[in-house]
Amino acid sequence: MLNLPISSGFLSTYLLALILNVAQWTTPSILAQNDVFSGPQPGEFTTPFNAVELRGESQGSAIDPVHVNRGKPTALVFVHGIERSMVPLMRVIDTFGSEHEDKIITNWVFLSDDPVTSRQRLPQVGRSIKIQGRMLLSSDGIEGPGNYGLNKDCLLTILTAKDNKVTANFALIQPGIADAKKVVAALSSLIGLEVPPSVESLTPKMRMANGRKMRKGENARVQKRGQNMQKGKARNEGRKLPGAAPADSQLVGYLRQFIQKSNSNEQVDEVLNQVRTYIKDNENLIKQAVNGWTRVLHVKNGTDYAQAEGDSFVNELRKQLKVD
Repeated sequence: MLNLPISSGFLSTYLLALILNVAQWTTPSILAQNDVFSGPQPGEFTTPFNAVELRGESQGSAIDPVHVNRGKPTALVFVHGIERSMVPLMRVIDTFGSEHEDKIITNWVFLSDDPVTSRQRLPQVGRSIKIQGRMLLSSDGIEGPGNYGLNKDCLLTILTAKDNKVTANFALIQPGIADAKKVVAALSSLIGLEVPPSVESLTPKMRMANGRKMRKGENARVQKRGQNMQKGKARNEGRKLPGAAPADSQLVGYLRQFIQKSNSNEQVDEVLNQVRTYIKDNENLIKQAVNGWTRVLHVKNGTDYAQAEGDSFVNELRKQLKVD
């Protein structure tokens, strides 16, 4: 039996990975990618999605956080996995939300392909990290809401939104404290703070956990990873994730069905045929379908068969628009 230590007030990387069963171990080839996109981009809308409350009086209850938030300033943090180096950043975001809970709603949306185990274990993760915001488990599995086009290579996808419209997007493959300053700036702007609080002011408990600061070597590694990510992001300025989330709720539902990794080839075909029947000759719905499928195909959601058939489907719809 493994005896993995708990240090500095939070679970070790390995224990967190076992608890979540969703950790993504990134490789140098992934980190070297220039294009990092995940989720709706600034100016796009946060559309409804289904999740389950992980704790509190409503634990186990279904919830649509977008509907419940009713357009209030919101931080939507999608968590694909956890590594030790990202915990300080998570605490900074959560502390900011807690100190300004009258102005902003913080939602932690965990993604997992094992909902039963995750419902049992994630509350323990929350207690260990000392998360105070709302903890949710996505009902759409490890892929997350299909209409959001989340990138599985990103351990964290952080969205800030107001009036259900995204104001900032941070797609972080290997998140760390080096990302905190710009995230805090976006959160501050969201609620009208002219002077963002310093990262240090939001991390005293983390920095002094067990009477000591983060080891210098670990801190240097985290900062270097952040610098490498910044170089890649600088090359991405001005670029946008292709496509867009459909506004039509029925199309959103079809997208969610389409991207499931458990789908057989027959199920993929069935979903696409249902979409064809639904949109018929409606130009508006056809355009929404093209945008929606373009996005999920770009971030490689769904099975290999779904990717191939989805590409053919998009081309089919584009030809239909040109003919019409």
